[in-house]
Amino acid sequence: MPQFPFLILSSFLFPLLFCSVFAAIGPNARVDCAPKFGEGKSDCLARGCLWDDAYDKYHGTVPLCYFPPGTGYGLAGKTNDHHFHLIRLHNGVANPYGKDFAALELVTKQFGSALHVSIYAENRFRPPLPFNFEAPIESTDEQIFVNVYPKKPTHDQMFYFTVERSDGQKIWDTSIGGLLFADQFIQIATYLSTDLIYGFGENAHQQLKHDFSKYTTWGMFTRDEAPNPLVENVENLYGVHPFYLALEPSGKAHGVLILNSNPQEITTGPAPHLVYRTIGGQLDLFFFPGPSPELVVRQYHQFIGRPYLPPYWAFGYQFCRYGYKDLNDLKATIGRIQAAEIPLDVVFVDIDHMEQYMDFTVGQQKWGALGEYVDALHRQGLKFVPILDPAIQVDYEVFQRAIQADVSFVEWERFDQVPKDVQNLYPMAKETKIMLSVVWPGRHVAFPDFLDPENKTQKWWSDELQNFHKKVPFDGIWIDMNEPSSFGTNERPSAQSHNLQPLQCPLSGTDSQFDKPTYETINVFQYGSVLSEKTLCMSAMTMRGQQRMFNTHNLYGWSQMVATRKALDDLFGKRSQVLARSTFVSSGHYGTHWTGDNSARWADLRASIIGLIEFNIFGIPHVGADVCGFNLNSNEELCLRWQQLGAFYPFFRNHNSDGEPAQDPTQWQSVANASRVSNLFRYHLVPHLYTLHFLASLRGGTVVRPLFFEFPHDFLTHRLDTQFLWGSDLLVVPVLDPLVKWELQQLLTNSFISISGRFCACLFSA
Repeated sequence: MPQFPFLILSSFLFPLLFCSVFAAIGPNARVDCAPKFGEGKSDCLARGCLWDDAYDKYHGTVPLCYFPPGTGYGLAGKTNDHHFHLIRLHNGVANPYGKDFAALELVTKQFGSALHVSIYAENRFRPPLPFNFEAPIESTDEQIFVNVYPKKPTHDQMFYFTVERSDGQKIWDTSIGGLLFADQFIQIATYLSTDLIYGFGENAHQQLKHDFSKYTTWGMFTRDEAPNPLVENVENLYGVHPFYLALEPSGKAHGVLILNSNPQEITTGPAPHLVYRTIGGQLDLFFFPGPSPELVVRQYHQFIGRPYLPPYWAFGYQFCRYGYKDLNDLKATIGRIQAAEIPLDVVFVDIDHMEQYMDFTVGQQKWGALGEYVDALHRQGLKFVPILDPAIQVDYEVFQRAIQADVSFVEWERFDQVPKDVQNLYPMAKETKIMLSVVWPGRHVAFPDFLDPENKTQKWWSDELQNFHKKVPFDGIWIDMNEPSSFGTNERPSAQSHNLQPLQCPLSGTDSQFDKPTYETINVFQYGSVLSEKTLCMSAMTMRGQQRMFNTHNLYGWSQMVATRKALDDLFGKRSQVLARSTFVSSGHYGTHWTGDNSARWADLRASIIGLIEFNIFGIPHVGADVCGFNLNSNEELCLRWQQLGAFYPFFRNHNSDGEPAQDPTQWQSVANASRVSNLFRYHLVPHLYTLHFLASLRGGTVVRPLFFEFPHDFLTHRLDTQFLWGSDLLVVPVLDPLVKWELQQLLTNSFISISGRFCACLFSA
């Protein structure tokens, strides 16, 4: 293959200006007063908002109903220069989806070079995350501070604040108005200094940079939803990460975390501006000043928890599939890969190995010798990772031990809500309020409450993992379906729910305020459904009755990951791999993530790079996508290119779905040959990859990063998302389209070493 031609890119940036405080609201700077689907002119005018349909003919995303200037709270006074008292403006527009709190508090605090701005009312829910609000955030000469306006208390003028650098550059400017704070509808809006915004998730973004040429609303609510980058969509996926990184006109960068675990959404608009909405909790804003993109990420990770360091073996090639017929089928597949001399380190099994899909079991008829096979893998130097789902069938010994151990489960608030016709089927659950649902097992299941404040759930989970390890000596654990996912919720019995009665949530009446809130967010509107679709009821109780699932739903996967990490640390006394599908802020401190049930399509291959970069920013650098695609039937060319790209994923695993043809590399001779070469090349680079993870675990930061991290002044890098860097030294330029022999690369440095080969990688040094 010839060496790749390179171009030196010129640096160029467009200046961006903030709008004046109370300028007329044109189509580019509106805060939607009717974000709920189906609301019209009469709804808009009734709540005192402005209606203007003149722009509908030009751009369908422009809000026709929008808040008038000055909507929000006023400044009532202050305790000191860091604690302000806000009061609802009497001349303002009413909150469309609830009664605003009459008074709010705003508190600011510096920690290191970072800034915390909290807006709250009394007794509001905050995610119970073990963050250190006194964390020694890495400091630089860059300082950011808050300016509050007006300077003196007034009850008839809108309060707003700006977050600025010492040179006057504004990071946030909430003079756009629209601050609302009701029990189940909280909104804050801000002008931005740039449209170079990256992050927020988990969604299937088609581009790394957010598109500010129109209004777009993205949901953040954990959901068992496969990514579909083939078409433009705003579907919320498995995790929630309300963090973004911004690249300013000067080339400096900053980051913003909006820490909230309730159902939430963000709208980006052309001003450029941002509108954030949530239906619970409070507003906790954290600003990280950088000034370099990499330093922003390091500062963020130092606050939420630096990424964990996986064991060395976790950087090898890992193989899995859903749909093995039996243990012999697994053995034959692994044997083929080894016979083809394709380097392999880790063997996974999906739920096929279980007895009737029940956790901590092995199907004796088809998988009875699994433990012995794992011993054989260990003798070859390989590792073994099985899957576990959170749902526990309620009529076998694992559930019985949980009841005996007083484990906390997700449950109904009151006994009169419990569906007796279902509960009475199971003697061990009969006299409980445990919420029963349907997942993979053929009987009803219960969901452990990993946020149990008494830690009895943690101890039981640890004990079950230790007991299972005696039967099957695994080396790591894969936790799936932990959004949490539930089959057929609010529907009639069907084949998917094994013809069992699915969970029915209160969607009307006095108990429906959490499952049918007044404003349900884009996470519901786009599906035409309810928050509990595919999951548990939002009215369910967690934390032994202290909180509702409405507040903690987005934390479920995170809490299971924390519990599994502690269990494995206690079991092994050394580092191991925990792989999780559902994630939240700080999940990377505990384990690894893969980007879920992708499909065997070129669009998914391309989108996987965006996922890698975003999750590195989010603090989960050990991340990858299912190589060759999980859903649909892969093909020779696509799988070859994906094996080559996958060799540069931090987490490198081939995985596909039940019912699809095998896609291990040996299915095509060309793929086997390419996989052997690319895997061996990866193994040469594993010391470098491991070092990058080691450094991230020490100080925070990315392993995979976009080019603009290293070249922030070069505008051609700002939208580049088809290639990526390992650290600052290794550039990966994959082939992402069919019928392409190689890719051209633009190099932004004076010296480089070209590495020829089909994987299209270039090593360069500044």
